[in-house]
Amino acid sequence: MNKKLIAATLLTASAALAASAQAQEVVRLGNLKFAHYGAVSYIKEIAPKCGIKVEEHVFAKGPDVMQAILAGELDVGATASEAAISGRANGAPIYVVAGFAKGGARLVAAKDSGIKSVKDLKGKKVGVTRGGIHEVLLDAELGQNGLTPKDVQIVYLAFADLNQALLGKNIDAMMQSEPQSSQAINKGFGFEVMKPYDTPIGEPVRTMVMTEKFYKEKRPLAEKFMRCFVEATKTFIDSKDVAEKYVREVIFKNQITKEDFLDAIGNSPYSYDITPEHIQVTTDTMAKYGTGKMAKPPVAKDWVKTDLLDQAKKSLNIK
Repeated sequence: MNKKLIAATLLTASAALAASAQAQEVVRLGNLKFAHYGAVSYIKEIAPKCGIKVEEHVFAKGPDVMQAILAGELDVGATASEAAISGRANGAPIYVVAGFAKGGARLVAAKDSGIKSVKDLKGKKVGVTRGGIHEVLLDAELGQNGLTPKDVQIVYLAFADLNQALLGKNIDAMMQSEPQSSQAINKGFGFEVMKPYDTPIGEPVRTMVMTEKFYKEKRPLAEKFMRCFVEATKTFIDSKDVAEKYVREVIFKNQITKEDFLDAIGNSPYSYDITPEHIQVTTDTMAKYGTGKMAKPPVAKDWVKTDLLDQAKKSLNIK
């Protein structure tokens, strides 16, 4: 074999190895197990055709995602805005880069609780998960109805335990996520008092956060990930059958019904967008009611960065 042929062969092999390595660029993603987080989870399924590999790590609640980011274990995380805001306020080096779902909350009461409005929560046991947007919404609803957390008996439970507590009559009502709130209603042991979207926050937008280091130092990879996020989300918005099958069968292992899924997504539709204004209003509401421990409330315009999202949407012809 002559030298030129050997050189060409080595060059081709080297290029193939480089391409293979590039195709295996890894993004470490933190996520939660909810119906409206399904498109985020789906990113890992289509990641190979995006030229990346996504390692998904599932956590019980948003603050756990923040802890993993602080520990340097994640590049990107999906959380409610409250966890992102509290994290940023307390030193987490993150940017909000997208929104992936909105809504996703209900105030659900036990059938025989006598609760018909927020005012009826006075003196009752109300379950909520600490450190989630649901706690912010509960505080805001109580506040605008002339109540404080001291007027009700707040019971802090994990999302997974709230339904069982309501069923077992250990609490009278709960501010719950999806699909768990839809399940409580469809199984007949709870009923909807309200969807808590009449506060200044409106429908809360779930946030996709990215570490500053990943955003700044791995820009090409961050761009690929964001295009993959937009593509996954578009698939779930356009193809409801794909979304339902993936969420029900893959994420929840057939533990939720078709009705549960449809009701859940009806209250927490998939989306892409987020604004500094929404994050600022949420931050201000948290500060007003003392929800979440913030050393210093962050200014939204300093850390909401949607340029990657805008670029990805434009490349996929999404307005």
